This record gives sequence, structure tokens and C-alpha cells, in this order.
Amino acid sequence: MSGLELVLVAVGGGIGAALRFLLDGLVKARVTGFPLGTVVINVSGSLVLGLLTGLGQAGTIPLPTVTVLGTGMMGGYTTFSTASVETVQLLRSGKPRLAVLNGFGMLVVSVGAAALGLWLGRNT
Repeated sequence: MSGLELVLVAVGGGIGAALRFLLDGLVKARVTGFPLGTVVINVSGSLVLGLLTGLGQAGTIPLPTVTVLGTGMMGGYTTFSTASVETVQLLRSGKPRLAVLNGFGMLVVSVGAAALGLWLGRNT
């Protein structure tokens, strides 16, 4: 990895984190009681990362671009740690069904979105 690529990954990560912050804030202003913003972010980020990876594997976009946008931007955008904390908070607040829906549901849907993105990227 070149120094420039490292800087671009860092910048991409910052942009992704800012996008996550904005989107989560918009969703939280409209939906309370369930961390829907994090679900939307992780599912959409998984889809985009799968798509970028598939496009890179198909040779449609250069692998350094996949690194900058995938590792950098989508790495900053998605958030496993927040999803984990929100799941525990749902458990601690006496909402075990929502906690299971959040934890396992997000995992299953995110993996499905990543698989769809890979398929789309490879077959575009």
C-alpha cells in the first residue's frame, strides 16, 4: 500500500463516518425505541461493500479504488460496535425480542445484502 492510498483510505473513513452520523441522526429523529438507523446503515453498507468487491473482482473498477471506497468509506460508514451496544441496551431495557431482532436480524439481512452486492458486482 502506498502512502497516498493510506491517506485516501483515512479520508474515505472520515467521509463514511460523517455519512453514518448524518443518516443515523435523520432516522433517530423519526424513529424511537429501535435502532433503525444502525440497521439501515449496516445493511446499506454491506450491500455497497459487496457491490464494490464484486466490481473489483470482475475487473470493472481498479482494486485500489475498492480499497479506498470499501475499506475506507464503507469501513467508516458501517458500525458493528454500535450495533452490538444497541443490542445489549435493548436487552438491558427489558426488550429481549427487539434485541434478538436487532442482533440476529441485522446480521442475516446484512449478509444477504453483501451477497446480493457481490452478485450484482460480478454480473454487471
